[in-house]
Amino acid sequence: MSLLLQITIFLGAALLLVPLGKRFGIATVIGYLLTGIVLGPHVLNVATDAKAIMHMAEFGVILLMFIIGLELRPQRLWQMRHSIFVMGSTQVILTGMVLMGLVFLVFKQSVTSSFVIGFALALSSTAFVLQLLAEKQQLNTTYGQQSFSILLFQDIAAIPLLAVIPLLTGSSTTHHGIAYFAAILATFSGLFLFSRFVMRPFFRFVAKSGATELITAVGLFIVLGVVQLMEILGISTTLGAFLTGVLLADSEFRHELEASIAPFKDLLLGLFFMTVGMTAQLTLMLHMPEIIIGSALALIVIKGVLLMGIARYFKYKWNNSLMLAACLAQGGEFAFVVLSVAQSEQVLTQAIVQPVVLIVTLSMVLTPLFYALIQHVVIPRLQQDTTPEFDEIPDQSPPMIIAGFGRFGQIIARNARINQIAFTAIDNNLQQIDFVRRYGGTLYYGDTTEPEILRAAGIEKAKVFVLAIDDVEDSMNAARHIRLNYPDIHLLVRARDRHHVHLLRDLGVRHIWRETYLSSLGMAHRALNLLGLSEQQASQNIQVFRDYDEQLLEQQQSIYHDEQKVFETHRNAMAELEHLFDSDQRHQDEYPEHNRENRHENHRIDVTQDDRH
Repeated sequence: MSLLLQITIFLGAALLLVPLGKRFGIATVIGYLLTGIVLGPHVLNVATDAKAIMHMAEFGVILLMFIIGLELRPQRLWQMRHSIFVMGSTQVILTGMVLMGLVFLVFKQSVTSSFVIGFALALSSTAFVLQLLAEKQQLNTTYGQQSFSILLFQDIAAIPLLAVIPLLTGSSTTHHGIAYFAAILATFSGLFLFSRFVMRPFFRFVAKSGATELITAVGLFIVLGVVQLMEILGISTTLGAFLTGVLLADSEFRHELEASIAPFKDLLLGLFFMTVGMTAQLTLMLHMPEIIIGSALALIVIKGVLLMGIARYFKYKWNNSLMLAACLAQGGEFAFVVLSVAQSEQVLTQAIVQPVVLIVTLSMVLTPLFYALIQHVVIPRLQQDTTPEFDEIPDQSPPMIIAGFGRFGQIIARNARINQIAFTAIDNNLQQIDFVRRYGGTLYYGDTTEPEILRAAGIEKAKVFVLAIDDVEDSMNAARHIRLNYPDIHLLVRARDRHHVHLLRDLGVRHIWRETYLSSLGMAHRALNLLGLSEQQASQNIQVFRDYDEQLLEQQQSIYHDEQKVFETHRNAMAELEHLFDSDQRHQDEYPEHNRENRHENHRIDVTQDDRH
């Protein structure tokens, strides 16, 4: 059977089995693995040249490393430096050392083999975890962001791990020693200069031609060229792809490159997972089920306990620590790459690699079950055991409910009390509740995300619901529940930032107030006034800015996921706004009397207006 026919069969099977698996809640990565198992030699035996397919599929990992490199802009690394480099390095080193010790003591492997296996198993699945979090809409949570940071460091750590494997063979080849690292240093320096003085000018040259599809061609050409160079010099190809991405991370073509290459990366990565499933030795499951299943479970438990301990050490809450452990407890795709390189360099034998690959695969298959167990069983019981019971809220049927009694909710409550409007206030901060009650205030302890608490507060009879809680995830969950089950209630929501506004608008929330937005406009108004603008002109300019900002927010609603497009709309709006101010100034200079006759009645910023048209 030809290679082209085998790949066609693989893609056709994936198109059928992966969406079918999604219907039953099976993650896409697991769907690819299962497709490979079905087509492999142990079930249908379709593929006859697995190594040729694997060689092609490895370009998926190469493109994955290239895109990871594109994400590593210096500014982003600096903002996430603690999460990436402190927590990430702690997790990789501690987990790698513990697993290395266990492999050495329990399975009686050499120190070299134990090192490679231990640190390979310390790496989690970037593709699997990010997809799992995206499907469950958990990427913006605390543990979602922390998972991404640790995965980013793991991807970086995989590079020196792959580079050091040839050194473990002890042979006197160009793959080790001073000559090896000198070649790496020289190549990196040359690529840096090539990026600055050749690559970027060449990108601009191609872009000016107007053939935008050639940008993708240039990106692929550079990646494949660097990979070929790495193969000639005996350096890791994934290292070359990663480096190429880093060199282009602050290029103006970064977003277009990422968007163009991502489909190739996803397809080839899916093919890579299928080849992993195809090469999995299922006969080992029959011959040594206790070792394979027991080791996969042990891997999940050991990594989970270590991750939870690390998160607790860095002062994360119990529920976020547990969810972080649930996300990253499995083995990952880079374990396959590391083990494959170790086998090709004769650091590990096939007899060792095959069961370890099966253990990693099984740990990935078990991850959704472990995730659901932690989320729906362990955390609720833990919260039930450690948290006092919520208050019983009397059925007063007030016209207004205030959820969240921080600085935002308190102002609303004080104004309601002055105007003799009854309300029920709920918060889940025990210290805040004790403080308010100490001074005679009425505040109930409850979780706004719990439907029972909302019903007890009288939401079915309330006219207005003020959602002023601080946590974005809880705010979204509560807003989603209220919009779905109580569509007639007037929902007024406090938003942390523009992104939170976009998420709320996606739910259909109409009345949204951005935190600190109006106070910053008030300060800008006073600054303009102190710097020489009249009271009327300052008020007018601030109102024009606010109108344009609201229009911009509306325009960005459908593209807020795309950073480049958001940036372009910002730049265009600011240019248009500057032009408008310049035109108004010229009009005022030419017709001062007309300007005086058409003054705005309101010379102050309207702080009662919410973020909608």
